Amino acid sequence: MTKINIIYLLPESKYPVGGAKVIYNHSHILNNLDKKFSSKIIHLKKGLSYKFETSLSKRIDFLGNNYSGWEVNKMKVSKNFLPNKDWYNKKINLGDSLNFNNKNDFIILPEIWAHFAVDLGLIKKKINYSIFVQGFYHMNSTNNYKKFKSAYENAKSIITVSDYSVAYLKKMFPKMKNKIQKLNFSITGKIRIKKKKNLITYMPRKLKDHSNLLMFYLNGMMPKNWKIIALENISEKKLFEILARSKIFLSFSHLEGTGIPPIEAALSGNKIIGYTGGGGNSYWKKPIFTKVENGEIHDYGQKVLKFIKKYNSKWIKDTHKQRVKLSSIYSEESEKRSLKKFTKHISKFF
Repeated sequence: MTKINIIYLLPESKYPVGGAKVIYNHSHILNNLDKKFSSKIIHLKKGLSYKFETSLSKRIDFLGNNYSGWEVNKMKVSKNFLPNKDWYNKKINLGDSLNFNNKNDFIILPEIWAHFAVDLGLIKKKINYSIFVQGFYHMNSTNNYKKFKSAYENAKSIITVSDYSVAYLKKMFPKMKNKIQKLNFSITGKIRIKKKKNLITYMPRKLKDHSNLLMFYLNGMMPKNWKIIALENISEKKLFEILARSKIFLSFSHLEGTGIPPIEAALSGNKIIGYTGGGGNSYWKKPIFTKVENGEIHDYGQKVLKFIKKYNSKWIKDTHKQRVKLSSIYSEESEKRSLKKFTKHISKFF
């Protein structure tokens, strides 16, 4: 049997992005899972003129500003791009061409580029592909519904990473529910729990206005011996070192398929308070996780202050079983099992 190439398309990302990390890890595992399969990543980037056009269209009503999604004919393959080793240091194989072979190539399109199934001629050339929906709130890859519908209907499968996303997709595409598959992912990085400090952590990358409002709210009421720090522009190693010592992680997840930082923080012994982002509902369970409705800053602040007041060192021991269960759900063994099942599904088309 000819070796099947599983090829992921992905934008360049200079900064840590959970969805990209999941894809890198899946590709890495697939290269070592079965000799019948190989995997590589093809990064695409905007050309200079396309970057300028996109930037300009955000500022003025440029050419009517008709949204049609990313335009693949204005993009080019990044032949040497690799993620920063600070946030992904495993070996990945890179592709350098969009010329695919229907005899042994299987393409994985991210949901933001679902319409590329039409634009790259995958359907016309009978090239097998799946659409990987990690951020299901970002599925509107194009306003050309005919193209969007064709892309999903002709996909060999629609893959996603949480039960919450599976349920959402089955309601959205009831006629395609047999095509929808869940793939697991693992939490990589050196998870540890060290002697805890009176420390609260958060990531301000998303919903910065919300986090700023909460910081202002807590400023005059938080005990003086507690400290809040933002986790930004740091290496993965430093990230896990801080999470190992913090007691509370504030979640500002927004429109997520599955928010990864709250899971990482929970496994590092933190109490998680905040927004589920949607997909976080799959794992957002007490006592480790406390939900706050989006925008409810007063309620958010009060829940943080309440936990600070009642916190004691027994909390780590009392929540141990929940962390063990969470760890098994997001383990590499679980990830490998789901990918093995996925390769069997892919084999049917060759």
